[in-house]
Amino acid sequence: MKVVIQRVLNASVRVDGNITGKIKKGLLIFLGIESGDSDDMLKKYADKIVRMRIFEDENGKTNRALSDVNGELLIVSQFTLCADCSHGNRPSFIGAKEPVEAKRMYEKFISVCREQVPVVEHGEFGADMKVELLNDGPFTIIL
Repeated sequence: MKVVIQRVLNASVRVDGNITGKIKKGLLIFLGIESGDSDDMLKKYADKIVRMRIFEDENGKTNRALSDVNGELLIVSQFTLCADCSHGNRPSFIGAKEPVEAKRMYEKFISVCREQVPVVEHGEFGADMKVELLNDGPFTIIL
């Protein structure tokens, strides 16, 4: 599983010109599910993301988690994170989980996050999505 976490002041995702997910302050999550990934990884990653102290406290130190700042989540599936670029100039996506199973896991990941975060928005699996964000920092972490 590959996850890109971006701390944002706001973010949104559109499909066919329609907003499918929109958040204020929080985290934009790009999620790539790989062929060897399992369901037990979903809770582990969700817990890590939600508890990660990457928001600033009153002293400017990154000591606050998502819940401490009433942050929101926007989760976007992105199989291109699973690209293998080690050979040639054309990425291979053979390491990505097959679409039916990846979609199921993506939806389950959203559900797991909703158990911990009041506002969880998302994109549309497999769709051509347009993502807009205002990165805060910028602050980006890769798991």
